[in-house]
Amino acid sequence: MIKIAQKLKDQLWWLIITVDYNYSRISIADHDMTDDTLTLWLEDKHDFKNSLDECLQLDISLKNFAKVIKAENLNSYEGQRLHPNKQFVYKTRVQINEAITWYKQDATLVEQQWAREAMLRTILTQLVETEAAVNKSW
Repeated sequence: MIKIAQKLKDQLWWLIITVDYNYSRISIADHDMTDDTLTLWLEDKHDFKNSLDECLQLDISLKNFAKVIKAENLNSYEGQRLHPNKQFVYKTRVQINEAITWYKQDATLVEQQWAREAMLRTILTQLVETEAAVNKSW
């Protein structure tokens, strides 16, 4: 579970309400990555902003970003391995590289975009599911 500050939750809810709960309208206007943070700037596809200052800035720790990359199996593929001692072949997930290293060095531009979009989906899903669980009256 990704920890989201209350102020950011409120801003995300405002964005969700602004897009009439149509999550596909929320787009990543731009992104940036430092040694410890992935920053996504979010906007409504039907209301593009003139500058990033007008967009919602979402800062995510690289630790949480790495968890999403692993959970989505973006840095691995299904492959076959030969057991070293018993000499039989088995199916397994083969890791290409550690999550953040994969993102920076191995992923194509499209794969990087998929990873960022998966991060956004994860946060929005968590926000909605957490709110639904809190407001459950049965």
